[in-house]
Amino acid sequence: QVQLVESGGGLAQPGGSLRLSCAASGFTFSMHGMAWYRQAPGKERELVATITSGGGSTNYADSVKGRFTISRDNAKNTVYLQMNSLKPEDTAVYYCNRFPLVPSWWGKGTLVTVSS
Repeated sequence: QVQLVESGGGLAQPGGSLRLSCAASGFTFSMHGMAWYRQAPGKERELVATITSGGGSTNYADSVKGRFTISRDNAKNTVYLQMNSLKPEDTAVYYCNRFPLVPSWWGKGTLVTVSS
């Protein structure tokens, strides 16, 4: 079965950096576009960044453009999110999923807290 396991979250100060990882299994990773999503307390889950199957094209939400970078390693079945210049409003649980998403594929996510 499909498994998506996110890691790398934690506490960061405003202006700091974190690198999230998502290890995928149970499907042919290299054939699918992937994305990072996040859900802040009391808010709907939102799309943060997408990457095509080969990694050649990426897109970002306006709120993270210029600060976050999505990448992938198809040999390791892993997608990454490098987050720089973090802001308190980036505090959320971060999830990876296919793009377009598959509702049954959600993992547990990884919590990112940005606070001084």
